Amino acid sequence: MPSKSAKPARPEPLDKTYTRRIAIVAFPGVTLLDISGPAQVFAELEAIELPGPGYSLSYLSTSGGLVPTDVGMMIDTAPIDSIGPGEVDTLVIPGGPGIWQIRSDAKLMGWIAQALPKARRIASVCLGAFALAWTGILDGKRAATHWRYCPRLQDSFPKIRVEPNAIFVKDGRVWSSAGVSAGIDLALAMIEEDFGHTTALDVARRLVVFLKRPGGQSQFSTVLAAQASDVEGRFSALHAWIIENITSDLKVETLAEKAGMTPRTFARTYVNRTGMTPASGVEALRVETARLLLESRQIGGVVEVAKRAGFGDDERMRRAFLRHLGVSPTEYRNRFAGG
Repeated sequence: MPSKSAKPARPEPLDKTYTRRIAIVAFPGVTLLDISGPAQVFAELEAIELPGPGYSLSYLSTSGGLVPTDVGMMIDTAPIDSIGPGEVDTLVIPGGPGIWQIRSDAKLMGWIAQALPKARRIASVCLGAFALAWTGILDGKRAATHWRYCPRLQDSFPKIRVEPNAIFVKDGRVWSSAGVSAGIDLALAMIEEDFGHTTALDVARRLVVFLKRPGGQSQFSTVLAAQASDVEGRFSALHAWIIENITSDLKVETLAEKAGMTPRTFARTYVNRTGMTPASGVEALRVETARLLLESRQIGGVVEVAKRAGFGDDERMRRAFLRHLGVSPTEYRNRFAGG
């Protein structure tokens, strides 16, 4: 028997010798952030105690060696045939201006085709969706890509159900995400699926990013949409002020005074610049504010969210959500809020 003075045994550390291999494909002209964004998210798990096997990252290209990205930086890669297609847990195909050339790369596309049925999970970032589409694996499935290329993806592959507004889409074991930074959201969602919400939140905090912009959520916020319409940025400062004073009485006279115009001139100019009436613009920004509060779950009830977002009452907010998003605030929270 051990003596009474013996120290209690330390718990055995987790066995990290077994890991899930994440293979990220690289090619000349790949978008750097399409690779580095997800890779940084996955790599962050190294510093976290996990309830199961972690990840190992492999960067693969046709012949291996240094591969130039779209910004000129090089990525050191291993040859594609150094990893057996059956050794891959998660296959990630990034995008970039060089994506169009890989279709004629028989060796690379052949390896991808062999890995697809064997991998537990397959993912594309941005234009990487086209590489998956060429293999036929997206036929009959929902998919996302960069908003600029959604029409091209849909026209070229009518069997795919392209979701033009989605940040990312998960259809069975096939994942796809929108442009560049959306790969970070996709990677966080994969970690959440594998290790739970708490671990994913830990990673997000370490990287100082939001836990997720949920899949199915629009690639554009109301603020971005308004900025895109107001090409000269005439009302950028006003929109920022509205958000900071979202619970105030934001009538046309108040907004016009802030913009330095008469109410009549302001109303006419605002419509011409943004495509919305001032009242619609304020309502859209209130929906945006409420949407973020609902996602974060920092505010307990829908009634309180309505007050914080300047709607006054939850029924007014409900009608605004149906107009702008097609769902009620409660439905939006149930679908998109983190656990």
